[in-house]
Order: sequence, then C-alpha cells, then structure tokens
Amino acid sequence: MPTYSYRGFTESGTETRGTLEAENEQMAMAAVAAKGLIPSAVKQAGGGMDLAWLKKARKRSSKVKAADLILFTKQFRTMFQAGLTITKLLEVLEQQTNHSGLKEAIVRITQDIRQGSALHEAFRRHPAVFSTLYCSMLQAGETSGSLVEVLERVVYIIEHDYKVRKQITSALIYPAVVVVMLLGAFVFLLTFVLPQFVVMFTSAGVKLPLPTRINMAIYEFLKGYWPFVLIGLAGGVAGFISWARTTVGRYMLDSMFLRMPLMGPVFQKGAMSRFASIFAILQSSGVSVLESIRVISSIIGNAVISKEFDRLREKLEEGRGISGPLRSSRWFTPMVINMIAIGEESGNLEAMLREVATHYDFEVEYAVGRMTELITPILTVGLAGVVGFFVLSIYLPLTELLKVVK
Repeated sequence: MPTYSYRGFTESGTETRGTLEAENEQMAMAAVAAKGLIPSAVKQAGGGMDLAWLKKARKRSSKVKAADLILFTKQFRTMFQAGLTITKLLEVLEQQTNHSGLKEAIVRITQDIRQGSALHEAFRRHPAVFSTLYCSMLQAGETSGSLVEVLERVVYIIEHDYKVRKQITSALIYPAVVVVMLLGAFVFLLTFVLPQFVVMFTSAGVKLPLPTRINMAIYEFLKGYWPFVLIGLAGGVAGFISWARTTVGRYMLDSMFLRMPLMGPVFQKGAMSRFASIFAILQSSGVSVLESIRVISSIIGNAVISKEFDRLREKLEEGRGISGPLRSSRWFTPMVINMIAIGEESGNLEAMLREVATHYDFEVEYAVGRMTELITPILTVGLAGVVGFFVLSIYLPLTELLKVVK
C-alpha cells in the first residue's frame, strides 16, 4: 500500500505534518480529514505532484451553495487565525475548493490582492459568489481589526439564512408535487382511459351526460391543438419568467406572495427573521446603521420590503430614528417596531434585535407547520373534486348502459 505525506491545519490553526498509508490519493485525503484536520497538501511519498483531483475542479453549476460558502469561510477564518498571510491561505483554499465558480473567484481575488486591492474590494468584484452582506462584513472586519470574529458571524448569518430558506422551500415543495402529479394523472385518464369508454357508450347508443361531454371536449381540443398548447405553455412560462425578473414584475409578484392567505405570513415572518438577525450582526460588527439598512435592502429577498428599507434609509438620512419610520410600513409587525424602539431608547439595539430574531425563527417554523396542516385538506378536497368529476364522466353513462343491457 503506498505511503502519502500530508500537511494540514487543526481547528485552532496549528500546522501539522505527517505520513499515512492509503490505497489511493482520494482515500489519503479522506484519512487526513478524518483526523480532524483541514488538509492543505497531500503527496505520494517519492512523488512531486499534488493530488490530481485537487487540481481539476469538478464541473458543477456556477451558483455557489451555502455549504460550500460556509466551508470556505470556516477554513479562511482558521488559517487567518493561525497567522497565514491572505495570499497564502487563498492559495491553500484554491487547492481545497472543488467548486469551479468559487475556485475561479479565489484565483482572481488572489491576483487583485497582490496588485494592491483591499480584501473586501477584491471580494466585491465577484457578486455572483459573495453577496453585498458578505463583502460589507469583510470591510467592517478589516476596518475594526476583528476579521476573525466577523468571519464567525458571517458563518452564522449564512447558516441562519439557509435554515430559514430551507424551511420555507420545504413547505412549498409538497403542494407543488401534489399539483403536478394531479395534473399528470388527469391528463393520462383524459387521453387514454376516457376515450375508450366513450367509444363503447356511443356504439351502444347511450346519450353522454354533461361531465362526459366536457371532458371529451377538453380531450378533442388537446388532441387537435396539442402542438399549439405546448408552444403556448412554453411561451407563457418563458414570458412569465422574463416578466418576473423585471423590477415591476418582481415587485408585483412579491406583493402577491405577501398577501396570500396561507403563504403570506410565512414569507413575512421569514423576512422579519432575516432582517433582525442580519441587522444585529451588522451592528455588533461596527457597521453603521445607514450602511446596515443599505446592505439589508439589497439582500432581504423581497422587493416590497426592500423598497420599505429604501424609504427608511431616506428618513434616517434626515436624522430620524429607526422605529418611527417603520411604523408607517404595513409589513413590519408591531413586535419588531416596539422591540427596536426599546433598543433605541435603552441603547441596547443589538440585544433587542437578537430577541426578535430568536422569536421569529420559532414563528417561521410554526407558520410553516401550520401552512402544511392547512394545505393538506385543501389539496385533498381538490383531488377529490377532480377525481370525482372524472368518475362521473364514466359512472353516469355506465349506469345508462346497464339499463340498456337489462
């Protein structure tokens, strides 16, 4: 079994070297990681090349997932705390990163820093990978000299944001899957089952009832115009996506989501949770209130609430407090406004925001569960209605056919 030499870092940032035996290079890397180390280099004894699989990034989508960004940030913090220079630790991260988009960004960031750019400026040139919030936090850490602490808060924000989004997305997947399956089953029954029964009914001279005639009319329409139906559906979906990406379309769509009976409260509470948690972290990191509002406005994920933040920033520039302007907004709950007002008066805004974030984390989880409980019977009724209408299309003429046979 070949021997491999490795170099890695502990959680505290201490560099460690050693050797181990493994069947191949990938298993050697896995063994180093199993020791609780962050590997920076693995070589086969007597060989002069690093692992080939580290040099070839696997082809993935350009979008960087939360898990990749969290791992990158944790490794960045650990090596920076260990005393590695920015360029050196970026070189190590480039080797360790498998995501092609993130790897390319790291390479360009390293080049920009060598040419004299500040860390946050180099990161800000890659908005598809690092958000405005991420870069603003880096800037705050550079300015205050507390980059390690700020990076810990960045990890918390990414994990918290991912958790809230996952809760909301998971709640929406179930009804979407049920609706798609329901439509698929209806089309199958309409195109393959019903026509065979109709042929039998008409040959026996049975008069078709209204439900059967309606379903057959839908079938004949789909049969004769299915290419146009598909083109229309594809064009409609493409047009809707294009419209939703416009400023007006995004605003109207987000406004509709917030007003929906079951999903609206989930989206609103999710936005409140993100706002409070991110605002608290930015305040504790030394970011000014005006800059915090600007950052939150760009990453809150809802155009309607983002516009409210833009109005709030204008009033803050006039010298007003935060809680007062928020009272005129219909989307900020009384609890959020009152807690911010108490924080402003007591000079303990950060603590109040953390309380709000904790409360709305629970509220989002409860609202998601409640929405799922209410959507299930609605979908059941809808399913029963569609199936019942189709069954009537066959049952009613079938009873007439039995009368004719008798």
